[in-house]
Amino acid sequence: MILPIGNVLTPAEVDEARSELAAIRFEDGRSTAGWSAKLVKNNRQAAPGARSEALRRKLAERILANEVFAAAVRPKALTPLLFSRYEPGHAYGSHVDDALMGGLRTDVSFTLFLAAPESYEGGELVIEGTSGDERIKLPAGSLIAYPSTSLHHVAPVTAGERLAAVGWARSFIRDGGQREILFDLDRARRALFTREGKSAEFDLLSKSVANLIRMWADD
Repeated sequence: MILPIGNVLTPAEVDEARSELAAIRFEDGRSTAGWSAKLVKNNRQAAPGARSEALRRKLAERILANEVFAAAVRPKALTPLLFSRYEPGHAYGSHVDDALMGGLRTDVSFTLFLAAPESYEGGELVIEGTSGDERIKLPAGSLIAYPSTSLHHVAPVTAGERLAAVGWARSFIRDGGQREILFDLDRARRALFTREGKSAEFDLLSKSVANLIRMWADD
């Protein structure tokens, strides 16, 4: 499931994040790439430090607090976020994310966009699939979540600056198909509750969601 999620950050929070990142030193992004990804990765990443760590924690809290992200991803834990900067000539060639990062299995990858799409040219996140490529460039403050099993790349930036936070989630529900079923059922029961309030049908859907989680959860 490839899922765009809008308004993960407010405009004020985006501005604050950008202001913080402007004061943080960036270094060669290849320092965090695997041995093969180093060959195709060309960007800059925020250097470790107290300031970048505080921003990582703050944005991770906002991501985990988002109801759509929680329902779609069922996150058990997130890896520390990486802040990436792409300037003209930068790109990240085709690759698949590492299966383990920081001791966590990576089930869901995500990119939180921090630059307005009209402020840079190129720089689309391209998720490669058997039916074709999906090119993604979202408003600042929006997030795209997608399976970590996917081949993907970042198209070359030709003007402006692409700024984003990227991360990975270990899910309580390992299987992507099961996560999608739970997400669909959860959306259905919430829509039913909004329309009719608490009802016998709502209770049955809630029971099914809870019991499927018990059946499938990898805790």
